[in-house]
Amino acid sequence: MKDWNKQLSRRGFIKASLATAATLAFMPGCASKAAADGKLRLGFIGLGQQSQGLVWDFMNFPNVSVVAGCDVYEVKRQRFVKKVVNFYKEKGIEQQVAMFERYQDLLANPDIDAVVIVTPDHWHAKIAVDACRAKKDIYLEKPLTFTIAEGQELVAAVEKYKRVLQVGSQQRSDARFQHAVKLVQEGKLGKISKINAWVGGKPEPYNLPEEQLPEGLNWDLWLGPLDERVHYNQKLNPPISLDPEKNEGYWAEWRYFKETGGGFTTDWGAHMFDIAQWAIGMDGRGPVEIIPPGVDGAEHLTYKYDNGVVMTREPFNDNFTLGVKFFGENGWAEVSREHFLASNPEWDFAQQMDNDKDNRGAQAPHMESFLEAIVSRGKPIAPVEAGHSTCVACLLGNIAYDLERKLEWDPDRQQFVNDPEAQNHRLINYTYANGYTL
Repeated sequence: MKDWNKQLSRRGFIKASLATAATLAFMPGCASKAAADGKLRLGFIGLGQQSQGLVWDFMNFPNVSVVAGCDVYEVKRQRFVKKVVNFYKEKGIEQQVAMFERYQDLLANPDIDAVVIVTPDHWHAKIAVDACRAKKDIYLEKPLTFTIAEGQELVAAVEKYKRVLQVGSQQRSDARFQHAVKLVQEGKLGKISKINAWVGGKPEPYNLPEEQLPEGLNWDLWLGPLDERVHYNQKLNPPISLDPEKNEGYWAEWRYFKETGGGFTTDWGAHMFDIAQWAIGMDGRGPVEIIPPGVDGAEHLTYKYDNGVVMTREPFNDNFTLGVKFFGENGWAEVSREHFLASNPEWDFAQQMDNDKDNRGAQAPHMESFLEAIVSRGKPIAPVEAGHSTCVACLLGNIAYDLERKLEWDPDRQQFVNDPEAQNHRLINYTYANGYTL
């Protein structure tokens, strides 16, 4: 894999994409149409706010053709078609876009090589496992899954069906975060004793009032396998319109409630806990103790690892910056999406970015890592195993919050130590509702 310590401008990654395009024609398992023109044909599942940026970025790769979309909300399907068709029209291309309400119909299309899954968390595992079975490569938004058992099933499916899966943890492709991780892994900070990772608060019980369903939204299909059949409120699926044009005015709030998401523990823990565990070599493993605030003297949610490192969900400055701070025997380093600071000036980071107005930050190289892995059939920078171990840490934190006591976890066996109550928690596994199975 190439050195990702340089941020890629739009010119840079398009140039790299052109070099990749010819190779795509020889990709194993590609549909015949894709092989004919050397383009990877992408389908999007979930067409909400996060999807809007992803589709734009993927369409800017000349070796990619966005050909399909799927969502349970009709107006989002209409918006997607308009966006994609207009993009290609400006390039003189008459693009055909297949649209679906049910993701199974998109996966059944043999002319689609890979999918981008941008749904609420409770759909991640089911759709991704089915995509593996359909022999599609996958770009999957974080957090990886809704439960730990789902993550185990998805890791197994990726291996069984020999798929490429890139988790949308784009901070792994960000030069600032890579610099911080490199300092830790090369031993510049010395032995790491403590990490502060600030990600915000835990999920709360669902408390939104019931509202009338908008026309064209299939709410039963939105809920899918969820065992908690929550009622509709527009904050779970923000309204949009095409005439007048109005996009989402806020992030969908399903992520903040226990019944439908994991709060900031999973929403931002999937980013910051991810960087922390990557740096200290815990990809594929995880903590051995999880202590919620107020227990055993812990002021903050605390993770203990078998290498002696202690990570707390704790702010490291007065601004409550979402980020990570590493403390070693030789000094400290802290990093966020906006800054990097270190106790030693020799560890400073001069961000290597040009003045190109089209610069895309971390997202472009993260997508390019996915495309390169499809060609090489190797691992992208955020593979499924890393996404799973990060997701496990996030979910263990929420289980500790719920049970309000210290938990002992065996990261090798991926189960609690002599703790049936914790092992039976819904975030370990739950029975899918409405006839769904994984």
